[in-house]
Amino acid sequence: MSFLYFKLLFLIPALSFCTGGGVKSGQMVQNGEQAAVIPELPSKISFAGEETPLKYFDVRESLQREMTVITYWHSSMLLIFQNNNRYKGEVMKILKEEGVPEDFYYLCIAESGLQPVSSYAGACGYWQFLAATAKEYGLVVNDEVDERYNIEKSTRAAAAYFKKAYAELGSWTLAAASYNIGLANVKYRKKIQFQNNYYDMQFPEETGRYVFRALAFKTIMNDPEKYGFKLDKEQLYPEFEYKEVTVNTPIENWSAFAAKHRTNFKLLKMYNQWIRANNLINKNRNTFIVRIPKEGTR
Repeated sequence: MSFLYFKLLFLIPALSFCTGGGVKSGQMVQNGEQAAVIPELPSKISFAGEETPLKYFDVRESLQREMTVITYWHSSMLLIFQNNNRYKGEVMKILKEEGVPEDFYYLCIAESGLQPVSSYAGACGYWQFLAATAKEYGLVVNDEVDERYNIEKSTRAAAAYFKKAYAELGSWTLAAASYNIGLANVKYRKKIQFQNNYYDMQFPEETGRYVFRALAFKTIMNDPEKYGFKLDKEQLYPEFEYKEVTVNTPIENWSAFAAKHRTNFKLLKMYNQWIRANNLINKNRNTFIVRIPKEGTR
């Protein structure tokens, strides 16, 4: 639960960018060159079925800010679109199974850009859990294994948090905000501000932008060409194809394990980012599901 938005801006060097076809929303042409313009807002939008009140000037301006930043965040957004093709289906499926609105997928994007990253504060993985919170929600975190980097298990853990927050706050939007600032903090602000709606509440800037960032990702990623992003299908990262092997014993050497399964440690680690060492002592005899790349993947 960490704020990586600005950190991610610097993960990938800026690239020049242009689109094929005609001029799209958020673009204009002057003297044959593309110029920057403010992107168009949607006429209406909601988060997790809760309407965003765009009739208010402050709400429109907040969404406009995030839309503008993301629209011109070209190199990083292209990578997000590529990873989106790989991970969206799995994450959306898990959220649905867990009874959490699919819009929370865009919080995952806001947290990590769909990459197994870590923050200066020690938050790690696709959902940016701190170690203590991850353990509270049943994830294994040690020198050998860190399930914050397991996209399935960390998504289920995040879903458990969202459901708990929703049960206590009565709003999916506030549940999302609490993922950034903490459940107790949101409860305190509700009490002292006499408000029950995210859009009417004052938060620190990071949290005040948090849900709007998810809404901006949702808007742009559901209509990419309108906002100047054009990727051919073959340019998107394919979903991983794999078989699953259950491991509940020590593994003396993951590289040898990989070779036994006709792959190598590099690919094994790519498919199982939660593996954090080249061996597994597994003194507690935990059970792990290892994804083995489909034979012939390379």
